[in-house]
Amino acid sequence: MSAENALLTILIEKIRTDLLVLPTLPEIAIQVRRTADDAHSTLQTMTDVIGQDPALAARMIKIANSAFMGRSIRVTSLNQAVTRIGFSQVKNIATAMAMEQLFISQHEQIKERMAQVWSDSVYVTSVAIACLKFYMENNRYCGLNLDVMTLAGLMHQIGALPILTEAERYQTVFGDPRFLDQALDSLTGQIGAAIMRAWDFAEPYPDIVQNWNNPSYLSAEAGYIDFVRIGVISRTVADDGQRFTLLQPYVERGLVPDLHFMKLPEIGGVSEEIKAVLS
Repeated sequence: MSAENALLTILIEKIRTDLLVLPTLPEIAIQVRRTADDAHSTLQTMTDVIGQDPALAARMIKIANSAFMGRSIRVTSLNQAVTRIGFSQVKNIATAMAMEQLFISQHEQIKERMAQVWSDSVYVTSVAIACLKFYMENNRYCGLNLDVMTLAGLMHQIGALPILTEAERYQTVFGDPRFLDQALDSLTGQIGAAIMRAWDFAEPYPDIVQNWNNPSYLSAEAGYIDFVRIGVISRTVADDGQRFTLLQPYVERGLVPDLHFMKLPEIGGVSEEIKAVLS
């Protein structure tokens, strides 16, 4: 069997037989989610849990003071940050912040690929949040949530992790990066949805992770997948003509104001601020 086919065959077989080792949710994220789901928990309880992870605590304070929250008065303590963000939002935002811990590797090439996947996810998420925020301000009855968008955006490529982990074990495929790209493109959604279910994440997360890259999957109403796709187009498509062609349907549906939406301070500027917070 050629190196070009080895990894793909291995992955498909492991998926078919449920033998693919899926990543585990970071422990701090598990604790935060359990605390949020406990009817007896308080904001102080949540503050104590997040306080166990100094890096996460610092990022939550950063989030609370960001354009993401749309507030001008700065908070200086974790308790204030948790209070500002709100109990329901903390669950998803803290989980999103903890996700970066998963994108690590001892192998230099895989380490670089994982870093790129995370960086790309941060960019896509920042654009998606900024566009959704702008859309919500002009569509008061929109049923979407920014904290769900944050977690969905950062998780939309979570299926890449097992693929890159397997690639680390079969280093002969590294000679052809295009093949690894093919495996990531064709299997990330399916594996990502399996990870979401293994982590007991309810909809819309498995649906978003599995279908954002499926061009035949369309929705009549604005949804999280639409904003993920807008972010992906902004990141990956350099040709102006092609980018405008891909974005035109979103302009027509009113999800973004025009084809040059990233030049608007309310979107491009906010996206940069959010990216700085998530990075």
